[in-house]
Amino acid sequence: MTVREVAERGDAVLSRIEEVIVGKREPLTLILGAILAGGHVLLEDYPGLAKTLAARCFSWTLGLSFRRIQFTPDLLPADIVGTHLYRREEGQFEFRPGPIFAQLILADEINRATPKTQSALLEAMQEGQATVEGDTRPLPQPFVVLATQNPIEYEGTFPLPEAQVDRFLVRVRFGYPEPPQEEEILRRRIAREREEVSLPAVTGPEEVLALRQALEEVYVDPDLLGYMVALVAATRRHPSLAVGASPRGTLALLKISRARAALAGRDYVLPDDVKAVAGPALAHRLILSPELWTRDIRAEDIIADILAQTPVPKAG
Repeated sequence: MTVREVAERGDAVLSRIEEVIVGKREPLTLILGAILAGGHVLLEDYPGLAKTLAARCFSWTLGLSFRRIQFTPDLLPADIVGTHLYRREEGQFEFRPGPIFAQLILADEINRATPKTQSALLEAMQEGQATVEGDTRPLPQPFVVLATQNPIEYEGTFPLPEAQVDRFLVRVRFGYPEPPQEEEILRRRIAREREEVSLPAVTGPEEVLALRQALEEVYVDPDLLGYMVALVAATRRHPSLAVGASPRGTLALLKISRARAALAGRDYVLPDDVKAVAGPALAHRLILSPELWTRDIRAEDIIADILAQTPVPKAG
C-alpha cells in the first residue's frame, strides 16, 4: 500500500460519507486521519450535529463491525467487556463477550457513566485487549473508539479523568452547518423518501490495517520534529495553563500530522499539517489555570497563541 493509495482510498471514503453528512469535510478528514493513525476520537459537540451518524458512516464505509454503547449512570463494566455465564447442562462457564468486541465502538455520551465504568475502556483503548475475571482477550483489529459527549450539559454527568481524555488522539467538533448546507440536508432528506440511511463499504478491515502501515512511509523532517516538541513544551510553561501536554501529546501530533499529509497525497509532512492539527491533537490535554475558569478562554485559544509565537522551521 502506497501513500498515493492512502489518498485515493481516503477520498473515496470521505466522498461516500459526504453523501449523508453535508459540508463537514475538514472534521471528517480529521476523524479518518485519526482512525488511520491508530487512534481514538472524542466527538464533543451539541446534540443533533451528526456525531452518532458520523460514527455509523465510518463503520459502513470502512467495512468495520460496529457496536453502540449508550453510557448511563447504571451501566456496569461487565455490560461493556462481557461476563462468564454458567451453562448447567454442560457443567461449565461460557464467556459472553460484551459490545467492546467490535472494530468500531461508539461510546455515546461517555461522560454519563460512572468513573468505574469509564475505566473499563482504558485497557481496551490503550492495549487493544479486555480482561474479564483475570482472562485477557484480544480485541478485533482495527479497534477504534469514537466517544461523544455534550459540552454544555453537566447535570448527571461524570467528567472524564485526565488519564482517559489523554487516550483520545484528537477531539473533534462539527459545529452548526451554514444555511445553504442545512437547506441541502433538507433536500437530500426529501429525495431519500425515508428516514434511514446506509452506505456501502469502500474498504475492509485488512485494507484499513494496510492503510495504517502505509503512514509509516510518510517522512518527517528533523526540524519539523523539533517544531512539534517546541509546541508541546510551550504548553508546559504557558502562564494560562496549570498542566500542559505530555509526551503522548507530542506523539499524537506526529501521528495525526502524518495522516493528514498522506490523505493529501504527500509522503512528507509540512509545517501547515502540524499547525492544522495542533488544536484537535493538544487542546483536550490541557488544563487551564483555576483563575481562568470563569473567563471566556478556551484551550484552543491558547494553542493558537502558542502557534503564533513559535517559530516555524524553514523549508530545507
